[in-house]
Amino acid sequence: MTSMTGYSYVEQNFTDCTVSVEIKSVNSRFLDLTINLPPFLNPLESHFRSIITEKVVRGKVDVYIRVKELESDVEITADTKAALSYLNAIKKVAEATGYSTDIPLNLIISQPGVLNSNKNYDTDKYKNLITPVFENSLKIFIDDRTREGENLKKDLLAKLTKLEECAAFFKEWQPKMEGIFKDQITQKFNELLGDHADENRIMTETAAMLVKYTINEEIVRLHSHLSAMKKEIETNPVPGKRLDFLCQEVNREINTIGSKNQFAEVGAMVINAKDSIENIREQAKNVE
Repeated sequence: MTSMTGYSYVEQNFTDCTVSVEIKSVNSRFLDLTINLPPFLNPLESHFRSIITEKVVRGKVDVYIRVKELESDVEITADTKAALSYLNAIKKVAEATGYSTDIPLNLIISQPGVLNSNKNYDTDKYKNLITPVFENSLKIFIDDRTREGENLKKDLLAKLTKLEECAAFFKEWQPKMEGIFKDQITQKFNELLGDHADENRIMTETAAMLVKYTINEEIVRLHSHLSAMKKEIETNPVPGKRLDFLCQEVNREINTIGSKNQFAEVGAMVINAKDSIENIREQAKNVE
């Protein structure tokens, strides 16, 4: 089981640059992956995206890949024709306005297009430099999510145990409820008819009440859902979506038990069960 929250940061120095990779994530219903690269490395986005999607299933994941160059290999070219054109134009303006024709060089070279810089980035070179740093950061990130996932797993199992105790209580009380219903109906018939109370009529009325208030089917389904939930927690590495569905099913059975309930003891346990399933549902939102 893996948490959807995690963080990692790795920085490594090379001969001519420093590479850093930061990965962080929060909860999300699906995988929402954003990779931030220097503009000249945008062609490498699909490469890093494919690596991370192989290992991350859900979460809003933000990746920041930064490259700081220590030595800049920039080629500077001069457009002498443009420089002469600017010089002649400036001289004409100076002559026309009566200004000195002594024109400083920095005025000429500062004009657009006179000096041009060009840098050819070796994409494969940067890919080879960044990839091991990225993979190291991704491993730390996944380890962080796994560690937190183990804590979530323990918490989910503890909350599931409480829910199983509630289900066991309901199962234990189900035959008690039937006996109480029969006793209540028998008492009412005896109050009304005394010794003339008909046992068959009592059994018929008891059966009618049980049809309305019995929770046997809900208990059977509840135990089935809880077994499925435990299996998901213990064996499925990415149980988040399945747990969310099972929480809805369990909550439905508990609500039905609560609506049929006629006893304070069962009502109190329904409240405990609803609290436990709500806690499980909230925690399920934190796992893949």
